[in-house]
Amino acid sequence: MGKNIALILAAGQGKRMGAGINKQFLTLQDKPVLYHTLKAFSDNSKIDEIVLVCAEKDMDYCKNSIVKEYGFSKVKSLVSGGAERQDSVYNGLKAIKSCDIVLIHDGARPFITNEIIDEGIKMAHIHGACTCGVKAKDTIKLKDSEGFSKETLNREVTFLVQTPQCFKYELILDCHEKLNKNRKMVTDDTMVVEMFNHKVYLYEGSYFNIKITTPDDMIIGENILKNSSNE
Repeated sequence: MGKNIALILAAGQGKRMGAGINKQFLTLQDKPVLYHTLKAFSDNSKIDEIVLVCAEKDMDYCKNSIVKEYGFSKVKSLVSGGAERQDSVYNGLKAIKSCDIVLIHDGARPFITNEIIDEGIKMAHIHGACTCGVKAKDTIKLKDSEGFSKETLNREVTFLVQTPQCFKYELILDCHEKLNKNRKMVTDDTMVVEMFNHKVYLYEGSYFNIKITTPDDMIIGENILKNSSNE
């Protein structure tokens, strides 16, 4: 088997958090959100290396106060992020020297499990591209420009996408290089490969695999950690 690299994105500003600092540096049980994310991938035996993408202004903090402070030896590269998420991913991909499978993951999604990581690697080997996620619990409607319901989607076929999104490295790099030339906007990496006619396999994630986005998520996160430590 080839090398598996986790590409962790921590360059976002997290404006919806309203905290004045990068949401990934807020603390859950006295440690930064990003610490919990990096620890999950560092502790996984199938992950060989980690590439951490952060904002230029946060580079020293990430290097000294997180990577060195907590001894994350699998973090081999710290890369400066770009203007948009897709630019940050592309910068991270270009920093990888050689790799078989790359797992692209949100730094603000700290409750990732070994099972989800392992399954992502396995499915990426089989299908080339995959992502974890969960079925929608609520009814999902499409809203028109005036705020009215336009259509109700079939809940049985809707899927809420999470990360990691896992790919054969050459595939996702090639697609991002094409995207960079075309400068089309995407919101995640599954869209990148779909844009170039490659299917994405969807596998089961977890309802606990939340992304820390709002102050409410911090409260939920504390409870997730508290319950997991009590098990």
